[in-house]
Amino acid sequence: METTVGVTPSKKAVPKAASEFVAGTMGGWAQVFVGHPFDTIKVRMQTQPSPPIYSGGMDCLRATLKGEGAMGLYKGVTSPLAGIGFCNAVVFAANGFFLRLLQSNSSEPLTLGQKAMAGGLAGGVMSFLNCPVELLKVKLQTQFGSAAVAGHKPYTGVFNCGVRTFQERGLRGLYRGLGITILRDIPSFWAYFGLYEGMKAGLVYRRLGKADGSLSNGVEQFLAGGFAGISAWLTAYPQDVVKSRVQMGYKYKSATDAFKALLVEARGGNWRIFFRGFGPTILRAFPANAATFVAYEWTMKAMHM
Repeated sequence: METTVGVTPSKKAVPKAASEFVAGTMGGWAQVFVGHPFDTIKVRMQTQPSPPIYSGGMDCLRATLKGEGAMGLYKGVTSPLAGIGFCNAVVFAANGFFLRLLQSNSSEPLTLGQKAMAGGLAGGVMSFLNCPVELLKVKLQTQFGSAAVAGHKPYTGVFNCGVRTFQERGLRGLYRGLGITILRDIPSFWAYFGLYEGMKAGLVYRRLGKADGSLSNGVEQFLAGGFAGISAWLTAYPQDVVKSRVQMGYKYKSATDAFKALLVEARGGNWRIFFRGFGPTILRAFPANAATFVAYEWTMKAMHM
């Protein structure tokens, strides 16, 4: 490598895939710390029986704080803290891989549609990691009140839950709900990365007159990440309701069975059942995903300075 006197040689560049993995992990941890309390309320709203226990998200929040204290909002956090950090690392690394794969076939910059496609493909990969992590989280989050003593010994934690689920049902038990998770994650991440890249470029264009997302600042990343999180849930929320019903226990044989049961409950115009917990989810989506992308972008920048 050629150098000049008095100039320190540049440090060896971190491989792109490795930096995406590390930055994705940081983004995942930021997402969990900010968003888990909202997620607990969402899951409890989704899985409550009919007629419902709670009148709304705020009622669920009050009941949780009264019955279990603030730590009740962080039930099951160990699983996503360990798992979502890794899952987020994988989805960002997978997204980068598919972006490079699509770029390899053309010398032209990728279109927004191609960037969204890479996100959707990354979501398909993510599903295989998301499914067992979220299954353990849902089991722990729905273990409260009468549900905690209804026919089985309560789980003592995420490890105990994982071991007992594997002992009782094997690997298929940990991957219960995989099909509906895939149907949720592909469109969700298509919208997630597509809107993030599109909005980030749009905000830069408004500021600089040049639609180059790589020139975005922290505020633009925060706004684009927040709205990307909302768009991801708008495309996937009904699927998530079905997934939560399937993963909370063994009442339903499959996602199809759970979906049919929800259709029965929705008779008479009660379609809101497919959007139970939607309020807490959207309230969570903006700050949690804004934090995700800011942490990701900051880490990527720090590793390539």
